[in-house]
Amino acid sequence: MFIHEHPHFASQASISVESVLHILQNWEIAEQLISAVTAWVRSDGTHDHLYRRLDVIELLAPVPRPTSMRDGYAFRQHVEAARRNRGVEMIPEFDQFPVFYFTNHQAVTGPGTVEVYDQHLDKLDFELEAAIVIGREGRNIKAADADDFIAGYTVMNDWSARAVQMEEMKMSLGPAKGKDFATSIGPYLATRDELENRRVDGPNGERYDLTMVTRVNGTEVSRGNLKDMTWTFAQIIERASYGVTLYPGDVIGSGTVGTGCFLELNGSKVTDNWWLKDGDTVECEIDLLGTLTNRIHHTKLS
Repeated sequence: MFIHEHPHFASQASISVESVLHILQNWEIAEQLISAVTAWVRSDGTHDHLYRRLDVIELLAPVPRPTSMRDGYAFRQHVEAARRNRGVEMIPEFDQFPVFYFTNHQAVTGPGTVEVYDQHLDKLDFELEAAIVIGREGRNIKAADADDFIAGYTVMNDWSARAVQMEEMKMSLGPAKGKDFATSIGPYLATRDELENRRVDGPNGERYDLTMVTRVNGTEVSRGNLKDMTWTFAQIIERASYGVTLYPGDVIGSGTVGTGCFLELNGSKVTDNWWLKDGDTVECEIDLLGTLTNRIHHTKLS
């Protein structure tokens, strides 16, 4: 949305890619100004020219260049199923603390084409997740305070090259080349107030009753709910910020929702050895957060 006509933004022409991080770095003020501009645009019907329809623009990732990107492991159903399919017991450490890994924050994409190479297409998988974007700097944040550090929520697809991942994780170092080629987020960032009527109160931070669905070429393959997180984002923030500073623009994924990937579905015989291929369209949808749509494109090395 162009905001240069509002008196608070007289010197600004638009919200550009470069200014997204600036907005997050000044989130407490920016959130108030964005609310004021939104109310102003809707006030009397004379500012319709400031809108752009989603079907006539190309959306980038809501945070095209995150300052860092962590991904959690918050859904028990997914962890149990993934381990059961490998013939191993559930790990007791899952209940002790929320874990996460760092993924490649320089390989973030928004809606649109995702480029993959030959090795990626060997058991290429989606992973249906939600993600938060940090809006306030903080260190040693307690879970009771952590939700106030969240600028907003978005849909996340943690693309995974399973054949590569399975081989490299035999060395117990965590996902590397099997994960670092692309992570998609979008289509936009929803602020906490937009989700208020779906909030589920609990002792360990906010949860939201938001249905999560994935479709591949129009066929629904996955369905879950964000409220089923065993570990809340608040608890993940507490763990991540222990002895470490979180910064505005940091992105943290929830981890895969139950049934939220072919690795889990194939192992449970819900699907039969189904993996993504060149030309497939993947839609990851979460209530109120929108639909993140990507198309797989096989790029050959020259």
